[in-house]
Amino acid sequence: MMTQILNVLRSPGCRPKLQFAAPSHMVHDANAAADPTEKNNERCQISADTDGTYFTPVKPRRLDRWLDLIVSISGSEPVYVTILVALVVWAFLGIPFGTSTSYKIIISDAQAIVNLVFDAFLMRQQFNQHDNLLMVAGSLRSRISSHKRMLTSLVASGKLSRTCAAHFHTLSRGDGQDSLPRESRLTALSSMLSGVLGHMATAVAFWACILVWLGFGPYCGWSSTWQLYINSATSALMVLLLGFLANVRERHGRHAAACLRAIWEADAALERSLRALTADALENPAVALPERNRSLIQRGIDYYADLVGTLAGVAILVVVVVAWIACGPALGFDASWWLLMGTYAGLVGLNDGFVLRNVCQVLGNYEDEQFEHVDRDDQDALAIIGVESLAEERVTASSFSYRLSVRVGFFCSHERTVVLGLLFVIGLIVGASVMRWNETGQLLCNIPPSVVESFFTLILITGHNVGEKKRRVDLTNVHLRRLKLLAFVEGQIGGERGEGDEK
Repeated sequence: MMTQILNVLRSPGCRPKLQFAAPSHMVHDANAAADPTEKNNERCQISADTDGTYFTPVKPRRLDRWLDLIVSISGSEPVYVTILVALVVWAFLGIPFGTSTSYKIIISDAQAIVNLVFDAFLMRQQFNQHDNLLMVAGSLRSRISSHKRMLTSLVASGKLSRTCAAHFHTLSRGDGQDSLPRESRLTALSSMLSGVLGHMATAVAFWACILVWLGFGPYCGWSSTWQLYINSATSALMVLLLGFLANVRERHGRHAAACLRAIWEADAALERSLRALTADALENPAVALPERNRSLIQRGIDYYADLVGTLAGVAILVVVVVAWIACGPALGFDASWWLLMGTYAGLVGLNDGFVLRNVCQVLGNYEDEQFEHVDRDDQDALAIIGVESLAEERVTASSFSYRLSVRVGFFCSHERTVVLGLLFVIGLIVGASVMRWNETGQLLCNIPPSVVESFFTLILITGHNVGEKKRRVDLTNVHLRRLKLLAFVEGQIGGERGEGDEK
């Protein structure tokens, strides 16, 4: 029993070695028994066990699948529209009740709870998409290993002739499927809005607004009302940004799935053609993805991130909310009781903001490494047929805004920045404790975290945009390579068959 408990406690943050093997598309000759010399021709058929369809990993536990469904729903259009409507209602209710301190505190608490929920969902959404991309990279590398083996055999036997990059570049299957699926209009609009929100100019405008608010401090006497105005505004902004990020990630995830289906079909078709030509019956080999090197600090960050994005994190959040509600009668449901939840949510949300940005960067870097391996394996396969270099799409990093976004993202996601964020949280707790957790002390733990977390949410959108841009280029290149390889193989074999028919 003790061993099981220790294993459960150790499981968050664990990053074991992963291993993937692409489904093998075997072929067999329908007339093999009657005429064994007729192998590898047009009568070869595909086994019925695999059809080249892209699939996403299915989690074994039902609770995990339910939580993933809830996370997916949280990024849906109805939920985002509901958030927009709620914010509009909040704005209009502020006309008659905006001067009430209790109204501001209640609204800030509600927004803080919503933000905590979205923090957990965004963390899980990030992990799910990361696991899916690793499966894709590993499976592509598994199958390209078989492609290289079969291409080597065909070139050595003289069935395929080597070509050059110039000729390879012009190859096309002629079926109009050379490009990946396009975004829907609404997804394209979301991508454009994501680019605006994640732009460095938006971050600069955000801090300009904060400076304007600070400028009104002396005029308002640094009052609680003045402080609650920015707390409500930044909390509402976070709800809007987190809801938008969940939605745009879900949209981009659906678009990526459509692109991966196209890649899977082309990759499976290439494997079928090569197996039909070579009678190769070896399974696609398993490819191991090594555990990434992590410092002790990063392991701690990953441990916390797993707690936030798993069932344990959701359970902790539910327990905290229930305990807070249970304390209501003892505190008379006064302003201090309302601020208590806002204080907790503000401090935890601030730490979540640092961790989310770190996880986005660290996981994205590991994904980049795996797709670089895919690129190298593909280049090795192309070299077998004589294509030593290939002009492909690349991410343009020449603009000042892009380079600044990358640098700011790197700084905000560094593990040391996460530690500084934790020290900042501890400092706020110490300051509030010195003030005996009075109203000013609790506001101290509400307002700075709300401002900083809003900024980090903007940077999180920036990081998503940078990562999404890289991944789309990766998928485009992978797709085109497979289509051109397939056209190369089919073109040469089709030409040989045509010459044989003429004779």
